[in-house]
Amino acid sequence: MKHLHIVKIRYIFRLIAIQRYIASTMTTPIDLDEIIKALAHPTRREMLACLKNPEQHFGSQEHPFEFGVCAGKFTQCGLSQSTVSAHLAVLQRAQLISCKKVGQWNFFKRNEEVISEFLLQMGKEL
Repeated sequence: MKHLHIVKIRYIFRLIAIQRYIASTMTTPIDLDEIIKALAHPTRREMLACLKNPEQHFGSQEHPFEFGVCAGKFTQCGLSQSTVSAHLAVLQRAQLISCKKVGQWNFFKRNEEVISEFLLQMGKEL
């Protein structure tokens, strides 16, 4: 009986070790379908591309670009505020961008971790 108890304990420890290993090697969970839907619109792809080099595409802004790009800067691209907000919301839902609120302004920047994971998974699947 004692031997059986020791075997069970070893089995449990192995399971715990395997779960910890899997958790440590797991990448960021992403929703491929949500990202693909977000990237289906050319304006959102362009917005994401512009966020890659904000200094080049948006000129200057009051706050540093490390915060991200102020949502109002996108209206300089010829888009209305409501259109910009809708596109940014879709990109944010797909976790392709993150938002930081500073005072009354919202700043958006690319989520490079999610973008890299998306590209990695697409490379594996296709």
